[in-house]
Amino acid sequence: MKLYGDLGSGSTRRSLAVLYHLGIDFELVVLDLFKGETHTPELLALNPNGMVPVLVDDDVVLYEASAINLYLVEKFGSDLLPKGKDRALTFQWMFWAAEEWREGPPLLFIERIGKALMDIPQNNAIVEFAEESIRKYGAILDAHLEGRRYVVGDAITLADFDLAATFTHITRSRPAYEEFPSVMAWHQRLLDEVPAWARTRDIADERMNPVMVSIAAKNVEGVDHHGL
Repeated sequence: MKLYGDLGSGSTRRSLAVLYHLGIDFELVVLDLFKGETHTPELLALNPNGMVPVLVDDDVVLYEASAINLYLVEKFGSDLLPKGKDRALTFQWMFWAAEEWREGPPLLFIERIGKALMDIPQNNAIVEFAEESIRKYGAILDAHLEGRRYVVGDAITLADFDLAATFTHITRSRPAYEEFPSVMAWHQRLLDEVPAWARTRDIADERMNPVMVSIAAKNVEGVDHHGL
């Protein structure tokens, strides 16, 4: 079994966390999104979208992190996908994460990180839209999580990983999650109680630290000193 991914990718993190959480033996093939390594002929043959993660398990080739994670928990057996009503609720929140919750954060990442790497000015209208989206859906998630340990019941599910992936770059793209105390407490609980989630946070930070140093260096070089 192989997982192709960029260690700074929140979507890669979702599948990597499930693999670590389940203790599955696999090979990690590390790619660099910023260098275009997801658009090589090899990767495009696996995923024509040129995106990660991609899972290869013998003759099974899957892309989209949620599909990969569903495959893993069903193949190896895990209560990350519970039964009955909680199963339906897990699907509900996974789909909500994809359709609503992850609308704003990727835009902030592109504007504040991606464009900085490419020396392109950020679009303030897109930043405003992203922040409005985050506040809209953050309020919904915050209300749901008030008084709850996890998104569905008292144990983690795939829904928690899907929703928490947007925290991967919280210190870099700076979404306004601190406005939602129940959301923040839930995510801290994940870090404290789910070793795979803390482990993948550290991996993502290690991968992104040099990127942020590069951006900082660009900012220093671009300072206009003539008025000093």
